[in-house]
Amino acid sequence: MSKTDKVVPAKGSATKVRSAKSPAEKSTLTANAIESKPRRSRILIIDDHPIVRERLGELINQESDLMVCGEADDGASAMEAINKTVPDLALVDISLKDTYGIELVKDIKAQHPKLLTLVLSMHEESLYAERAIRAGARGYITKQEASRKVIGAIRLVLGGGIYASEKMAGILLGRVAGDPKGNGTPTDRLSDRELEVFQLLGSGLAVREIAKRLHISVKTVEAHRTHIKEKLNFRTSPELLRYAIQSSLTNK
Repeated sequence: MSKTDKVVPAKGSATKVRSAKSPAEKSTLTANAIESKPRRSRILIIDDHPIVRERLGELINQESDLMVCGEADDGASAMEAINKTVPDLALVDISLKDTYGIELVKDIKAQHPKLLTLVLSMHEESLYAERAIRAGARGYITKQEASRKVIGAIRLVLGGGIYASEKMAGILLGRVAGDPKGNGTPTDRLSDRELEVFQLLGSGLAVREIAKRLHISVKTVEAHRTHIKEKLNFRTSPELLRYAIQSSLTNK
């Protein structure tokens, strides 16, 4: 081919021309790539034990569809964190420094009705699972099984389900069906606040200490103790105290 010959594309073929993309086009492509990534559900951990928060955070953050967006160790900081981080689900411990986890679930339900809650507790589920769900939680999981089942429980709740162990689900369904075996324990007769006082009595706290812990008067605690005795059919406070301590040891 001589220098004067021209290269003519074959008939029907197309000549591809690559041009450098402008900064605006590159920015658009980057934004589209970010938008195409699946959104990770945001989880808030509310627990007063740093080691528990750390362990749960490790489990959650290693999942591609989940992430920890914040932590709190009491009720006041929990409500602040909810407003600040806007989570999809809150993991709530029953025993917090300044409040009862069931009461916190009720507050969250009232102030943030779309926020899902999953209760996490060291206590036996027969004591608190039904109460937690009645308060507005979407499930209850014990800390003993949390490392194995918490991720599945979180996904189930995020998907619109309610998490309960097979044993607890059977008990709840039995109560709905009128099965006598599903009638529960004597402490089921107590209100949420009375059960909290009962648990604190069993942990060894005196009346004044309970009043300070719950931010209520000594007279109110004494009134709760009287109602608890009546509902559990105890005549004296020492009888009630022995039962509370025994129950506390059994459910640890």
